[in-house]
Amino acid sequence: MVISTIADQITRTVEGISDTLTSPFTDPVIRLGVTGLSRAGKTVFITSLVANLMDRGRMPQLEAAATGAIRTAYLQPQPDDTVPRFNYEAYLSQLTAPEPTWPDGTRQISELRLSLRVQPSGLLSGISGPRTVHIDIVDYPGEWLLDLGLLDQTYAEWSEAALSRARGRPGGEDYVALVAGVDPTVRLDEPEAQVLAERFTAHLREAREAGFSDCSPGRFLLPGDLAGSPVLTFAPLPTTRYPRGSLGREFERRFESYKRNIVQPFFRDHFAKIDRQIVLVDVLGAIHGGPATLDDLRGAMARILGTFRPGKNAFLTRIFQGRRVEKILFAATKADHLHHSQHPQLTAITEALLREAKDRADFAGAQTAAMSIAALRTTVEETVDHKDGPLDVVRGRLLDTNKQAAFYPGKLPSDPAHLLAPAREGSDSWLDADYSIMNFAPAPLTRKPGDGPPHIRLDKAAQFLFGDRL
Repeated sequence: MVISTIADQITRTVEGISDTLTSPFTDPVIRLGVTGLSRAGKTVFITSLVANLMDRGRMPQLEAAATGAIRTAYLQPQPDDTVPRFNYEAYLSQLTAPEPTWPDGTRQISELRLSLRVQPSGLLSGISGPRTVHIDIVDYPGEWLLDLGLLDQTYAEWSEAALSRARGRPGGEDYVALVAGVDPTVRLDEPEAQVLAERFTAHLREAREAGFSDCSPGRFLLPGDLAGSPVLTFAPLPTTRYPRGSLGREFERRFESYKRNIVQPFFRDHFAKIDRQIVLVDVLGAIHGGPATLDDLRGAMARILGTFRPGKNAFLTRIFQGRRVEKILFAATKADHLHHSQHPQLTAITEALLREAKDRADFAGAQTAAMSIAALRTTVEETVDHKDGPLDVVRGRLLDTNKQAAFYPGKLPSDPAHLLAPAREGSDSWLDADYSIMNFAPAPLTRKPGDGPPHIRLDKAAQFLFGDRL
């Protein structure tokens, strides 16, 4: 295991040296990681971003688009032939159909290369022709992100943390009660091991459906062709000394195998090569879930950011330490579910919620930002009469009934501490407010030539993430 880790580090260093020495003679490449937890909107974000970079009429805050420096944009095959292509055309067709529908969520890693022909600005603008900048977009399930934190944990440490999180969560108490009657020192019985893994996985699914974010191991929720394999047949057990051949010893071995065969290759082959990163967060959904889900989101995002290697991609840094994330954007999605008058509050809550993680990245030298966005706008804003006076609402087509409805989610506090304090203290509910959410369907689109899909601040997000490289 140690030798394998050293070999991986040497390989990354050699790749870093090769990339650094050849980069002046090749087209620049930006590897943009798009991540977030379930239902944060990764697939829609990528689809709308690419569509709006190809038709840039709605991108005034992307400087290179506003000035006309981007001459054209086109898709190319991604350089990695072993990674599935992000199915951009199919997703765009779904979102722009006469009766649009939401695409399925991310279930595997995928990539897409968008190439931009950009006219240089400044002193070289008059003597240099357009150059090509490649944006390699890497999409991967957010559930896999939390697995990266397992690399620094032993089975005993993970078991203790997992059992602690289970208490008070949907299905968690049942699993804890089940494990209380299990002796981990007895000889391994495979049917019993399968029951424990299935019951633990069922608890993770229930917790995720209830809005909790930290539901690792992620492949338990998205097993793919690994379903039923020994590498996914383990679960947390009470910590003790496990004798050879026992249930506990085998679960410990499978946990290490999961890290070695599932988590490490993902980190080495994909995650560690990211240049710029956007973290999509469903803050409104977490607020609706209550103090416990909001605090769980805060803790999950802090653990996720601990897996990044943020910092400036200086020449010597690239050679000796490998690629580092230079910019990280924390984006609260579904801003179209709020009237624009509440967007500043949503952004402030996002900044406060991610303060622990953001400070860690800032300290390491990465440039970070937080904003509220909607990759695809599904609502229009209205002001309606209410018994307490005019009320700012949004109106859209409901996903379940297909009917138009006006929606007011509740007044977000101007001071984020009014939400974060009860969350940290473990309150059962919000004391003086009630927050609602609606599931809106995508609206039928009518676009002018040259316009991409409607959005909120997608252009501002793009300017932060890669505008400096265009």
